[in-house]
Amino acid sequence: MTHEINFLSVKNQKKLLSSKQISCEELVKVHIDQIEKYNPYVNAMVTLSYDLALENAKEFDNKPEKQSGILAGLPVAVKDLEETSGIKTTFGSRIYSENIPTKDSLIVKNIKESGAIIIGKSNTPEFGAGSQTFNEVFGSTKNPYSLDKTCGGSSGGSAVALACGMVPIATGSDLGGSLRNPAAWSNIVGFRPSLGRVPAYDELGWSTLSTGGPMGRQVEDILIQLVAISGYEKFSPSSFDDSTISLENSLHRNFNGTKIAWAKDLNNRPIESEIYDNFMNQKTIFEKIGCEIIDDEPDLSDSDQIFQAYRAFSYTLKHKKHIEKNADKVKDTIIWNYNQGKNLSSYDMAKAEYLKTKLWKSIILFFEKYDYLIMPVTSVPPFSVEKEYPDKVNGVKLNTYLDWMWPCYTISVTGLPSISIPSGFTSSGLPIGIQIIGKPRKDFSVLELAQAYENLTEFYKVKPDFLIKKDD
Repeated sequence: MTHEINFLSVKNQKKLLSSKQISCEELVKVHIDQIEKYNPYVNAMVTLSYDLALENAKEFDNKPEKQSGILAGLPVAVKDLEETSGIKTTFGSRIYSENIPTKDSLIVKNIKESGAIIIGKSNTPEFGAGSQTFNEVFGSTKNPYSLDKTCGGSSGGSAVALACGMVPIATGSDLGGSLRNPAAWSNIVGFRPSLGRVPAYDELGWSTLSTGGPMGRQVEDILIQLVAISGYEKFSPSSFDDSTISLENSLHRNFNGTKIAWAKDLNNRPIESEIYDNFMNQKTIFEKIGCEIIDDEPDLSDSDQIFQAYRAFSYTLKHKKHIEKNADKVKDTIIWNYNQGKNLSSYDMAKAEYLKTKLWKSIILFFEKYDYLIMPVTSVPPFSVEKEYPDKVNGVKLNTYLDWMWPCYTISVTGLPSISIPSGFTSSGLPIGIQIIGKPRKDFSVLELAQAYENLTEFYKVKPDFLIKKDD
């Protein structure tokens, strides 16, 4: 029975608490037991805060005023890029291997205020760089569907913790695909909201491509967490309020006649055939939902230059001290990206801003014709956990460690809301995801279509085999 509780939706776990069928202390212990049993195989959770979690759970049980928050009583995994007061936060870096913050990041502050109980920190690559979750502090996080494969990244620990029933919700963040890529490879849902939907105290608040966001096993789980972490914050310049993101609104709607642009040609970018075939096979699902599908896509040819410039630009500030003082403790790809930023001229950044503005105008015109854009999430299936990143895709040699992540970062530069939702498995049983992209700030509509797709496919019900084998 307890194993079944671990895989209940957020809504149903909340019902167990509100109906007193289970105490918060019992619910937390159920998830602690799951972590203790399965985490040694996958290394998803890296710093555990059991004592604090149980203390908060007892307080929940004994004080009715603690039971009213949106996420009240629910255990949560926090990505190790987010500062947590009193709980070690390493950013996946040896530089911060013993760092214990005295304050919370904004997303952590918001989930705490919503009543969630932090059960521990989830693994991430060093400073969140790259879509392969490994670092020299804690090691690699394994894909639960094949323990010799990567789970992606950089929110890989959160994704795997969810896939293994260690937590009902988890935080993530996404610059070039860090919410969406590991979600696709762990058979869970990862949502990159519109920029500004989830506020953050970012050093580059006016020009960031990064955003925090929710991860869950089902779309409804995503909505509940999104409500808790969204909203206006005066110190976050891009943040905004939007009453359309509400638990009062149903995710179920009629999609008859809804126009979907299907990115069939993918701007001629490289993709492995098994990923592409899975993507094309999903057309029939959207047709059953009632959508009208047209093969079309926006011109994203400038997105590489925009993404590479802004990423490198941000690295020159965020990693200056790390590299100047501790270069021997920083991985090569971060140093490379930092040096790329140092070599950017003012013209290079002005050109990137110009191209980004031009792309925005093109996107606005494109979404005057369509309600959604559908794309794959990744260009390749999960690769060996021993490999840092793919150097070629479908025979095409890549130039940088980031190039294979193009299905996600081409969307990051637009600022559009985008969700990764399970779309099936490769012939060898590895999870694949599909990406639903919505109009500017139409986050709720993205969740609505994702819900309709999830209702017909139910891929989230396929749990990792190793959970069953270890139970036997």
